[in-house]
Amino acid sequence: MDKIFNVGLIGYSAGGRIYNGPIIDSVPGFQITKIFERKDENVRLANKNFPRASIVSSINNILEDELIDLVVIAVPTPQHYSLARQSLLSNRHTIVEKPFTITSEESEDLIKLSEEKNKLLSIHHNRTWDNDFLTVKKIIKERLLGRLVQYECNFNRFRPDIKHNTWKEVNSKGSGVLYDLGSHLIHQAIFLFGLPKYINANVGIERTGGLAPDFFKLTLHYDDLTVNLNSSMLVRANLPHFVLLGDKGSYVKFGMDPQEEDLKKGLIPKNHEEWGMESEDNWGEIDTLINGIHIKGKVESAKGDYRKYYQNIYNTLIGKDKLIITPKQARDVIKVIEMAMESSDKGCTVSFK
Repeated sequence: MDKIFNVGLIGYSAGGRIYNGPIIDSVPGFQITKIFERKDENVRLANKNFPRASIVSSINNILEDELIDLVVIAVPTPQHYSLARQSLLSNRHTIVEKPFTITSEESEDLIKLSEEKNKLLSIHHNRTWDNDFLTVKKIIKERLLGRLVQYECNFNRFRPDIKHNTWKEVNSKGSGVLYDLGSHLIHQAIFLFGLPKYINANVGIERTGGLAPDFFKLTLHYDDLTVNLNSSMLVRANLPHFVLLGDKGSYVKFGMDPQEEDLKKGLIPKNHEEWGMESEDNWGEIDTLINGIHIKGKVESAKGDYRKYYQNIYNTLIGKDKLIITPKQARDVIKVIEMAMESSDKGCTVSFK
C-alpha cells in the first residue's frame, strides 16, 4: 500500500461493531489502532475482534494521539456534531455515521470547519453500495424503462414492541425513523436525481405508547418525476423495496441487500468471496419494451459491497480519487428531513430552500 492510515473508532455499539469496524478491517490501507468504548460487553467484543487495538475510555486518548490519521464517529446521532467538531479541531480526517447531524446548520458549520482545516469529512451512507440500489441506478442510467415517471422505495420493519431503553425511541431531537432509515432513502434519491423542487410529508407515531416518529411518507417532486419514500415499524407483510415506473415499462424488487444481515451474523467481507451477492430468489422483475422488443423476467442484482465506501475514502486521502459521499450531500439529506418535518407539522407542501 502507498500508506497505512491509523484509525480511531469512537463507539463500539452497533454502529462501530457491525457497520464500520468489519468494513474498515476489510479494506487494505486502514488499521484500527484505538477504539473508544466504556460499556463492559462492548469492550469485551472490541478486545476480541481487534486484539491489536487499544480500547480506551476517554475520547481524548484518540483525539490527542498524533498517530491517529482518521477518526470514525459511530455513536448516537445527538453526539455527531460535537464529536465531529472536536475531531476536526484536532486536525483529524473525520467520518461520521449517518445521519450527519440533527440540523443543517450544524452540518454547515462542520463543512466550513473541514474546509478551514483542509481535512476530509464524509458521512457513512453505506447503502449507496446496496446491490439493489446499484441495480436500480443502472436501470435508470440505461433508460431500460424509458422515461422514468415514478420512483418508490420502502424500508419497513415489524417491531410492534417499543424499546424504551434505546435513544432512537425517546422523544428527543434526532430520534425516530425519519433520521434513522429515512436518511438512507433520502440520500439514495438525492444521489440519483438531485434536489427536489417540492416536498410533501406525513411523519408520525403509529404504535401505542410511542414517543418518537415510527413512520413516514415522503413525496419529493421533480419536474417530470415523483419520488415516494416510505417507512413504518408496523409492516408485517412483504412489500416491495423498489418500484420503478416508466413510459416503456416497470421494475419491481422485493427483499433487501444481504450485507446488513451478514454483518449482524458476524461475517466479515474479506473472508467471503461472494460477499454482497444476492440469491436469485430475490432478484427484481422487469417488464418493459426495449427497441421494440418486449422483455419480461428477472434482473440479476448487481454485486453490493460496503467496502467501496472506505476504498473511496482511502483513494481520496492518497489523491487518487474524488470523494463520492460528500458532506454537502449529507447536509442536503438533513435539509430534506427538516423540510419533511415542516411539511408534516403544517400539513402543506414545502418548496426546497
